[in-house]
Amino acid sequence: MTPARFTLSAATAAMFADVGIPAAPVLRAAGLPEDLFLHGPAALTPQQFYRCWTAMEELAGDPAIGPRLAARMSTETFQPPIFAALCSADLCGAAERIALYKRLLGPQQLTLTDDLTLTMHWPAEPPPPPGLVAYELAFWVALARLGTRTRITPARILMPDPPRGPAADAWRDYLGVPFAPGAAPAVVFTAADARRPFLTSNAEMWQLLEPDLRRRLADLDRAESTTERVRAALIELLPAGRGTAGGVARRLALSDRTLQRRLAGEHTTFQAVLEHTRSTLARGYLSRPDVSVPEVALLLGYDEPSSFYRAFRRWSGTTPQRSRAAS
Repeated sequence: MTPARFTLSAATAAMFADVGIPAAPVLRAAGLPEDLFLHGPAALTPQQFYRCWTAMEELAGDPAIGPRLAARMSTETFQPPIFAALCSADLCGAAERIALYKRLLGPQQLTLTDDLTLTMHWPAEPPPPPGLVAYELAFWVALARLGTRTRITPARILMPDPPRGPAADAWRDYLGVPFAPGAAPAVVFTAADARRPFLTSNAEMWQLLEPDLRRRLADLDRAESTTERVRAALIELLPAGRGTAGGVARRLALSDRTLQRRLAGEHTTFQAVLEHTRSTLARGYLSRPDVSVPEVALLLGYDEPSSFYRAFRRWSGTTPQRSRAAS
């Protein structure tokens, strides 16, 4: 199975330099080659990517490093999918484009609601550093401000382990609102801000970028197994209660029969992938004391907590509460 990868470009080094952090010591501390960015975009495993972020935080020694990075965000540091998003008419359009092409940048998944609640789903293991989660959420605020040239403030911004102390103060100063605890990382915008016109809208540039983005996405789909694609779709669809074979088939633009046939060709079934995905996500959610067991059941797409209890006992031989207490 091909491991999920985060893509970093040389613009990452420029972003670090903008806040006074040379890239070489960060890469060295993360156990990565110091010339990593000299050979084109780098593909890092989640563990490598998280080590890189943690090393940057430690070398900075500044609780405000996340807000400082967000404040320096510019088109010069954007990769093509993000630059394409700025060509959209508004934040709603930008979010839809990024949701479509997010896999070109990393294994996070993004779900959107009509009222523009943006929820991020990270690989279950290993858990991402909280500072990185906060920065990725703040990215949406920075994108909205860059596109509209207006100091947009999100209606709410949530994450399971919100920043504390000086970091919390720095984030509140930048965002205009404090981080609040929530079962999953999410940022919510008002309808007016979601539809505020982007001054960076550029249909001609989008027409130039779209063919290459579609080609790269098609290349990625060919490289990924159907099992991996189903698992990624489930991470998005389960919290919305749409983690069915039909829902996944529609997300992947396949017929139900084709989906089942491709999974059979990889010696698995939809139900087996669903069970494995739920089991993996459950252990990640249960490691967070601020997420209740009923909330875990909801995030996994169960209508009733009792159904989750039975499934968890089948997977692990114990109850969710005992598993949480033992961890």
